[in-house]
Amino acid sequence: MRSGVIAQKVGMTRIFTDAGEHIPVTVLRLEHCQVVGHRTSEKNGYTALQLGAGRSKVKRLTRAARGHFAVANVEPKRKLAEFRVSPDNLIEVGAEITADHFVEGQYVDVSGTSIGKGFAGAMKRHGFHGLRASHGVSVSHRSHGSTGQRQDPGKVFKGKKMAGHMGDVNVTTQNLRVVKTDPERGLIMIRGAVPGAKGGWVLLRDAVKRTLPETAPKPGAFRKVAGDQPKQAKNAKPEQAASTESEPAEGGSQE
Repeated sequence: MRSGVIAQKVGMTRIFTDAGEHIPVTVLRLEHCQVVGHRTSEKNGYTALQLGAGRSKVKRLTRAARGHFAVANVEPKRKLAEFRVSPDNLIEVGAEITADHFVEGQYVDVSGTSIGKGFAGAMKRHGFHGLRASHGVSVSHRSHGSTGQRQDPGKVFKGKKMAGHMGDVNVTTQNLRVVKTDPERGLIMIRGAVPGAKGGWVLLRDAVKRTLPETAPKPGAFRKVAGDQPKQAKNAKPEQAASTESEPAEGGSQE
């Protein structure tokens, strides 16, 4: 079982095939999706990867979060998520997962927070037919009608479809096909609609009901990010930094 990725929804567009047919796709962008931590069966009781995506200002983090990112030697992330993986599919901490982690033609499951609709009526929320538009119905054309029974049971059962808050819940859409990937720009194009609003974060995984293609990279497609430079700059003494700045370049002169 491979790791998924954290992606940001850009919007929808369409692409054309060589045959001239157009395919509606949702564009997802990978923004510095890095491995932040490991979860092992010896320490945590399960095997998983903690990924982080996006960028966050240091001043907006708690001290605990700052320490967590400092131990992993990665820049602060805006979104964190865990993905269960098999022990042989662990990726080292600090590696950045690229868009070619998924191959064209494979199927994925996408999870995201749906767009909130606020307080909605029964017709919009559950697709009720509503009452008649005439013939005795007065100012209650869109009501849901009766909700209870008689004296027995004398109550409304829990889960009854009624008016209420709609949207803003976690939704998973399964078996969406990957049409195209662009590793250089970090874009993944998926056929069809993806839950969530533009700019929202979604979790992308291999489809659980489809077979993973043999061409899919294992444990994944990633690149190592150089994280030693900030450490060297942090551990350097002020005298050494000043001396290096004052030294002229080879063949140059100090003024």
